[in-house]
Amino acid sequence: MRYLITLFLSLAVLVTAGCGFRLQGTTQIPEELRTLQLSSSDPYGYLTRALREQLRLNNVTILEAGRAGVPILKVLSSNENTETVSVYQDGKAAEKQLTLVMNVQVLMPDGAIYPLQSRVERTFFDNPLEALAKDAEKEIVRQEMQEQAARNIVRKLLLVHSAELEKAKNQAADTNTQP
Repeated sequence: MRYLITLFLSLAVLVTAGCGFRLQGTTQIPEELRTLQLSSSDPYGYLTRALREQLRLNNVTILEAGRAGVPILKVLSSNENTETVSVYQDGKAAEKQLTLVMNVQVLMPDGAIYPLQSRVERTFFDNPLEALAKDAEKEIVRQEMQEQAARNIVRKLLLVHSAELEKAKNQAADTNTQP
């Protein structure tokens, strides 16, 4: 019986290792983006801190602003919106939907600009009898949404790498076709 369990666990490890399975939070950041400058109009805001933390968790070195030859991750804006999804019989809001849209762009040293966007939506019940508790819950939900948006942006850095590879391939094809 012990042999069968050991065999099953070994097989499970081999299968998941071979398919590229990774635990959450371990995005393979491309080499050209492992060193970044982070620029934001609110450098000490929760959203910027969450983005900085996600970059550090993924082994990205964050340099001070003003370095030449280093890509810049610039936080352009973040917009939050609250909409009522359902109402009680007396017309008061029962359920609300929060939407967070985060816009950033990656400025490469060669002048290329890659815009990235993350959109996170969450719903929560709004009980008017427990106003203080709901305000605290709403703040926790907002922070979780900002952390999720930061994780999404870090994952989308792979799109920048793909676009850079495509651009290099096109430039190589253009130089090969010119006489």
